Amino acid sequence: MAIIAAQLATAIVASVIFNWLHVPLAWLLAPMLVGIVYVVAQEYPKPFPTTFSIVGQAIIALETSLRFSPNTLTTAATYAVPLLICIFITGIMSLLNGYLLWRWAGIDRVTSFLGSIPGASPSIVAMSEEMGADAIAVAILQYFRLLLVALTIPAIISLFFPIDSTIETVAILPVKTHPPLPALLNLGILAGCASLGIWVGRKVRLPASLFLGPFLVGLVVFLVLPYQIQIPQSVFMGGLLLLGLSIGLKFDWHAVRKLLKAVLLELVLVLLLIFICLGTGYGFHLVTGVNPVSAILGSTPGGITPIMAMTLQMGGDSGLVLAMQMTRMLLILLFCPWFVTFFRENVTKSAEEAINE
Repeated sequence: MAIIAAQLATAIVASVIFNWLHVPLAWLLAPMLVGIVYVVAQEYPKPFPTTFSIVGQAIIALETSLRFSPNTLTTAATYAVPLLICIFITGIMSLLNGYLLWRWAGIDRVTSFLGSIPGASPSIVAMSEEMGADAIAVAILQYFRLLLVALTIPAIISLFFPIDSTIETVAILPVKTHPPLPALLNLGILAGCASLGIWVGRKVRLPASLFLGPFLVGLVVFLVLPYQIQIPQSVFMGGLLLLGLSIGLKFDWHAVRKLLKAVLLELVLVLLLIFICLGTGYGFHLVTGVNPVSAILGSTPGGITPIMAMTLQMGGDSGLVLAMQMTRMLLILLFCPWFVTFFRENVTKSAEEAINE
């Protein structure tokens, strides 16, 4: 408990400093960096309690559902063709990323492919061992991409797209006209939605269940309930802090050193992938007129929870970004087993031909 308290206190201080310096996503990035520094400094650090990470994801999911506008789905359907083209381009580039890892880093095809798939990281890591891949390598590659995205995308967006570019998106968010609830009852409903959502997500076995479960439950409750539900700013910042710290403390320094060649290659490939996805997202913005922040975040190859946290913090259209990210994630989970089976059959066939020769 003393170690956890020290980690949380250090993360809070770092977040306050980052916020004072106007660093984008200060309450997410500062705790993440604190976690990484702690892991590197300690030879065998104790893992962060998973409960804290679950709470952080649930808070971000509920905040997303609060800001979600059903009208956005109609907008996404209007842009269905460019949206699918955007998803197709990012998917093809991710496959190329996996192919180059296999060719140049000496990682087997299935592992490199699964490690390069954007989005749905927990589901991909969970299914990797069953598919015959190296689960540790898949987790490192997935986490490394998520980390690079979280560190680079907010800075790039803040540099090229000032906050004025988000005014249009913020203006179309639905205005709450229902009466507010007392603070304690408001927090009680939020806690109930989070708990029920986590249980439903696991029971139904949703992909990214810790995010989608609370999001779907919150969406239904907030639309039906004739009262205004609010998430206090301090609670939302606390959710970002817990998520960032939990991500940072998962950094496996020893495993990274063993896969140093693959990690260095992945650094170059992911940065290239990020810039290609930035170009794809900006092209989506030019074709559709969608806010550039929303278009770029919807095309970014990161985890759904960190991307939604960035969207909420940077004023993007959470409904549209979630629709883009969810469409890509569902397509990935649908076609991923087929691709892996194809790769494994090709490897087996090649091995048999080599033996026969």
